[in-house]
Amino acid sequence: MCRSIKTLRPPAIPEDATEEEIRAAALQYVRKVSGFRAPAAHNREVFDRAVDAVAEATAELLAGIEVRGAKPRAADQAPAEAPAA
Repeated sequence: MCRSIKTLRPPAIPEDATEEEIRAAALQYVRKVSGFRAPAAHNREVFDRAVDAVAEATAELLAGIEVRGAKPRAADQAPAEAPAA
């Protein structure tokens, strides 16, 4: 759809996507769908709300998606138990 939106899940990127990367992808999506690079003043509020909503949905998707065969993210790994004495 939009070539400037990059894949934000492993293995395309080695670590979790940053908030900045997620917001940039959301902005590109809203720009593409709306057809505006920058909205006019009277459309700014709805444009910004759309970017926020898409960024939130993207973060939720990335947090819940399971990539089979990928190594577990550090945040998903349980801490090792101490050996019994």
